[in-house]
Amino acid sequence: MSKKFSAGWHMKRILKTLISFALIIAVTITCVPIVRCNAVSTSAYAYALYCVNTGEFLVSSNGDVQLPMASTTKIMTAILGIEALQAADEEMVVTMTPDMYAEGSSMYLAANDKILMSDLVGGMLMVSGNDAANAIALTVGGSFDGFSKLMNKKAEEIGLKNSGFVTPSGLDADGHYTTACDLAKLMAYCMENTLFRQIDGEQSITVNFISPENKTETYYNENRLLREYEYCVAGKTGYTSLAGRTLVSCAEKDGIRLVAVTLNDRDDWNDHKRLFDYGFENLSMEQLDVSFDDLSIPIAGGTKQTLNLAVGEQPSICVSDFSTNEVEISYELPRFVYAPVAEGESIGKVTYYHDGIFLGQSDVTSAETVAYKKIPTSFTENLISFFKTLFG
Repeated sequence: MSKKFSAGWHMKRILKTLISFALIIAVTITCVPIVRCNAVSTSAYAYALYCVNTGEFLVSSNGDVQLPMASTTKIMTAILGIEALQAADEEMVVTMTPDMYAEGSSMYLAANDKILMSDLVGGMLMVSGNDAANAIALTVGGSFDGFSKLMNKKAEEIGLKNSGFVTPSGLDADGHYTTACDLAKLMAYCMENTLFRQIDGEQSITVNFISPENKTETYYNENRLLREYEYCVAGKTGYTSLAGRTLVSCAEKDGIRLVAVTLNDRDDWNDHKRLFDYGFENLSMEQLDVSFDDLSIPIAGGTKQTLNLAVGEQPSICVSDFSTNEVEISYELPRFVYAPVAEGESIGKVTYYHDGIFLGQSDVTSAETVAYKKIPTSFTENLISFFKTLFG
């Protein structure tokens, strides 16, 4: 697939003048509709494939239907634990207590075990430990109800409009639900966190407990896609009798990041491979080639009144055969500059966005050298300047 982004694009410019100005250009590439329903055959009751680069859902089915999500809930629990750890700016040590125990999958933590928060998050993501989820909840939220409030607050911040969180582990409860589309957005948010991305992408972790000092356990990631699909970089499994099999995974290829979600899917491993293959086949990274004709700003005290500007290398953006991409270009430039200015001197930058998502930046530099204009100080210099102006 090949696309050329050229000067022929329609551009709208809005100028705001303060200490500096921002210039917005909306660039539209017209293709065919964004979301294709049932474009990929799956066994899932609901699924969604999300392109993180553009913030678009490439395909979905029942994507906004509210459903139980089982242990994929732990994606939310993990990011809250990680963000609490990062806010503390030092390692947090968690002491296990009896009220942290839970039924179902487990890290098999014992009372009075002391473990680092980062290891607790890691073990939870590896083996879906419900005891670890409860430990994170009680440590970060102070109570299960307090942690539920934190989960729902974070959901609102991310923009999850069809989700309700009650349990930190994902065990079924009234009011505990989400959608395929919301889970995709949650995973996309979490993947922006370096520590989450690092932990969730590990195939195993070894935990050295703080107490007992000689206790060491290795936990293996239950996400088979990390071993079976070469582009998979992270994910979380889930299952309850009510939710069925649930799976969230992330894959990256050639600069493109996709998130796939399936809910109540008996063939989730294969379905995620098919979804990712479909996405990567229909997406590519193409370098922007926008023409910035007549870009200039006023210059004071120079041999000319305007300074011509040049825009550096433009970023590559993700485009598809089935989406409409609108790229907003924001210039961050001073209202004017003072002479002298040398060619190539840094003046500002251009920032590219799509639907509020950062795509990249280009440097803006001087396209020419403009010298300082010497102001005549004597009668003779003023006379010479007058005749030069009069006769050219």
